[in-house]
Amino acid sequence: MKSHTTRLACLALCLALVAGARPASSQSNVAQGERRQATLLPDATVAALASELSGETAKRNLEFLSRQHRMRGSRGFRAAAEHIAAELRAYGLADVKIEQFPADGKIFYGTQRSRPPWDAEFAELWELREAAGGAWRPGERIASWEAMPVTLAQDSESGEAEADLVDVGAGTSEADYAGKDVRGRLVLASQQPGAVARLAVERHGAAGIVSYAQNQRTAWYGEDENLIRWGHLDTFAARPTFAFMVSLKQARAFQDRLARRGRVRLRATVRAGKHAGSYDVLTASIPGSDPALRDEEIAFSCHLDHPRPGANDNASGSAAILEVARALAKLVREGRVPAPRRTIRFIWPPEIEGTLALLNARPELARRIKAVVHMDMVGGGPETKAVFHVTRGPASLPSFVNDVAEHFGEYVNEQSYRFAAGEVFTHSLHSPEGGKEALQAALVPFSMGSDHQVYTDSSFGIPAVYLNDWPDRYI
Repeated sequence: MKSHTTRLACLALCLALVAGARPASSQSNVAQGERRQATLLPDATVAALASELSGETAKRNLEFLSRQHRMRGSRGFRAAAEHIAAELRAYGLADVKIEQFPADGKIFYGTQRSRPPWDAEFAELWELREAAGGAWRPGERIASWEAMPVTLAQDSESGEAEADLVDVGAGTSEADYAGKDVRGRLVLASQQPGAVARLAVERHGAAGIVSYAQNQRTAWYGEDENLIRWGHLDTFAARPTFAFMVSLKQARAFQDRLARRGRVRLRATVRAGKHAGSYDVLTASIPGSDPALRDEEIAFSCHLDHPRPGANDNASGSAAILEVARALAKLVREGRVPAPRRTIRFIWPPEIEGTLALLNARPELARRIKAVVHMDMVGGGPETKAVFHVTRGPASLPSFVNDVAEHFGEYVNEQSYRFAAGEVFTHSLHSPEGGKEALQAALVPFSMGSDHQVYTDSSFGIPAVYLNDWPDRYI
């Protein structure tokens, strides 16, 4: 992750500095045998970035973030935001603040209905064993929110149940319930809890859900039967309920016993729920130096939320833009790179809904932002089977920003490859404690799935490039 972050942070900083300064071709002395590759920044600037950016520092910050269960408006999200804010102040950034936008399920930001914050206090799922005299006693703990928060589906509400488990297959069609009495029982289903709850809970009266929904389909889909996916319930469901997430291995063990006419009895306890609160959006800036341009801004965007640990999605993007902020502020302060002519802003919101709240509540900010570098999932590698992407904006919003992104993507690809291959290079772009493999970023057309789609939407029309990796077999 360390070398990966160093390369991506350098790439991202180059994009912002091209927009914030007068571009110039590299004029460095090139070693014999090296192909001269022009860049859009002076070589001294690229060299300063390459030497200052630290994958180790980014990883240290990521370690704190990944210990927080960072749901929208939650205590974990606030702790993560306050940690980053404290680091930003120590790094000398200006205008560091956590803005709060009310979220109560009634207020709309544009077309987005705000969702109340959600927190969990306690959740456990136990399998019970039948004892002498027909009594049931705790046997094995199947899930614990404290140990692994992802085992409790987001937007679960408080509840208790001691009930038999009924296998309803997918759980999303009436045929799945034919001949099965699930009233007051817990249902085992292969689909996401929100889709299952509409029939299992609202129509057929189930007490709760145990889901073994699998990760998104990739070449590695289903190979690791121990994975537990992040589950979701409908924030605005007619009948609140709770859901636990289990692995495919655990689900198969339940199914095997039920198929042999066995009985699986579980005890579920949940203390969790939605409450009044706000979307917290952390922002900070490096002021522009040109009086004629300082009111225009280049934004670094990510999203800070998602479950613990969420190291790649998206503590990685959050830590990467924090490292960009640290390195650039230090280099400008020391006079090693020129101050950007335009203001550079850094934004840490809850994904999509926080960005919508910010841009709708602060239209003057939306007008000032002229381009966005968005980073969502940038910490993958061989373990996650990731392919890194430099993603263009939509064809409906043409911009030179797309070409600048591809230019620096090609530059980092080439420099990191030449370093890895033992050839002559200008900048290795790696962390001393990290790996030395080439980046090999794919330069790809527009795809949706993160906050960049909010910026590029016609409501705002702000050009944005999207740095991300996919697949991630552990997402």
